[in-house]
Amino acid sequence: MPAAFPLLAVDIGNTSTVLGLADDSLNLTHTWRIRTNRDVLPDDLALQLHGLFTLAGAAVPRAAVLSSVAPPVGENYALALKRHFMIDAFSVAAENLPDVRVELDTPGVVGADRLCNLFGAEKYMTHHEYAVVVDFGTSTNFDVIGRGRRFLGGVLATGAQVSADALFSRAAKLPRITLAAPETAIGKNTVHALQSGLVFGYAEMVDGLLRRIQSELPGEAVTIATGGFSRTVQGICQEIDYYDETLTLRGLVELWASR
Repeated sequence: MPAAFPLLAVDIGNTSTVLGLADDSLNLTHTWRIRTNRDVLPDDLALQLHGLFTLAGAAVPRAAVLSSVAPPVGENYALALKRHFMIDAFSVAAENLPDVRVELDTPGVVGADRLCNLFGAEKYMTHHEYAVVVDFGTSTNFDVIGRGRRFLGGVLATGAQVSADALFSRAAKLPRITLAAPETAIGKNTVHALQSGLVFGYAEMVDGLLRRIQSELPGEAVTIATGGFSRTVQGICQEIDYYDETLTLRGLVELWASR
């Protein structure tokens, strides 16, 4: 059997692509975050990957696992890895994970990143039958997970940055701001008032949905936040137990190892 490590994990989102190299202990040794570009061709992606490995002084991967919510990009990564690194990448989908139960009306529609979060959340479920992963990305996704690798369902909400961009595009006089928490909820100027609404208001929405989800579960759930905006609401959201920026990528590695 050919060597499988280093393992390259690629999580392709609508806005950002997160990549990581894992060693034979399944630990992430290198991670990168780059912009998702649907126009980049396989040869360009191969050059980009080679550049990342070279700059980090990292060994070239021997295997790869892909999660993509942007199918053309995922296909181009697979081609780049096959053509230039001689790697047949494993692409995550519900139908090729027989030990996962997707309890949706149409199981095949679950996003690959949701399945990665399921695996990433397992280490937090030692004392809980359920987990809820709040993934702050282009959209904010609430993934409801049951012990035994059950994906029970979830909630999809507009991402905080998308909400902000929509507000700024409709109100020309409002300044574009950094999404950061102000010192107080009551704003004394336009920037602080916007930050309060967009950050504190968003945190309250997250807490409210988590309470509603919890009320519908037969047992207590542990809650984990991941994604870029999770850093902004850390310490503000009262219903989140853990913050784990690498949850999806680590879950991708553990998913690959569980096959």
